[in-house]
Amino acid sequence: MNSFDILRRPIVTEKSTLLQEQGRYAFEVAVRATKHDIKRAVEAAFNVKVVKVNTMNMKGKPKRFGPRLVMQKSWKKAIVILAPGETITIFEGV
Repeated sequence: MNSFDILRRPIVTEKSTLLQEQGRYAFEVAVRATKHDIKRAVEAAFNVKVVKVNTMNMKGKPKRFGPRLVMQKSWKKAIVILAPGETITIFEGV
């Protein structure tokens, strides 16, 4: 797997924006990606030093489409902690 297969998209929410002040960045990652894979992918893609990776499996939520109840896909989230002084510029404003 290359880094573009592992890192699906950055997660930009109010909570993840507050975490950026502490040097923590959130990504949606491939379900089969390990912490070591995620660390290598972030370091290669953004040229930063990763200190720690926390992962969690997010269960899909039920959504209603008229009379049908459909489950959304389950996905994996990773919170990446960078070394002090490091930042990822895609999360910064324009």
